[in-house]
Amino acid sequence: MTVKELSEKTGFRILAGNESLNNTAKHIYTCDLLSLVMGRAQQDDAWITVMGNVNSIAVAVLADVACIILAEGMMLDADGLKKATEQDVAVLASTLPVYETAQKVAEFI
Repeated sequence: MTVKELSEKTGFRILAGNESLNNTAKHIYTCDLLSLVMGRAQQDDAWITVMGNVNSIAVAVLADVACIILAEGMMLDADGLKKATEQDVAVLASTLPVYETAQKVAEFI
């Protein structure tokens, strides 16, 4: 399922992304420790986190995840939004807790 389709099905708001909204999300990865994400997240993962900063965008690019989903109502800070736009990283926002966000994503991928 594309990130855009995932957003439409879950109701998660699109915060950033252009062409990256066409990325295919195949798996879920949840973690807030960026060093773990760099080593363990897989290509095509929908990465669920509460970290909405420029460092998360850099890690998403390194790990080649399909998208970042910010849970718990977290948002991108100004620098994170700027970098996500520059790097074309798809970022969605969920108001649900991390676990419930993952459950919602799991319904569709």
